[in-house]
Amino acid sequence: MEVFFKNLTSDETSIEKLVEDLAMLANDVEDLVRVSGAGLGEESRRELMTALERVKMRCESLKAHAMAGARATDRVIRRYPYPSLGIAIGAGLVLGALLCRRRRP
Repeated sequence: MEVFFKNLTSDETSIEKLVEDLAMLANDVEDLVRVSGAGLGEESRRELMTALERVKMRCESLKAHAMAGARATDRVIRRYPYPSLGIAIGAGLVLGALLCRRRRP
């Protein structure tokens, strides 16, 4: 994905990083199952491997959906910059008003 404003995004909290970490965790668990799988039955090992494959597929699906959403959002904001800014400011004002109203006794 192309990011034009580097200061508006954080490399540490990106969806890509999260999916990458989840995939790495799934690979580590898979390695652990293979190494320590001698104590497991064949059926249990197969179930674990199947679950790990599902996790990996969901990680990829999550990444694809997140990237598609980010691209769509980017296109809309670039096409309608001022209305997008107005909506963001309006939503912030409404949210702020709701939060302030809750704090009053």
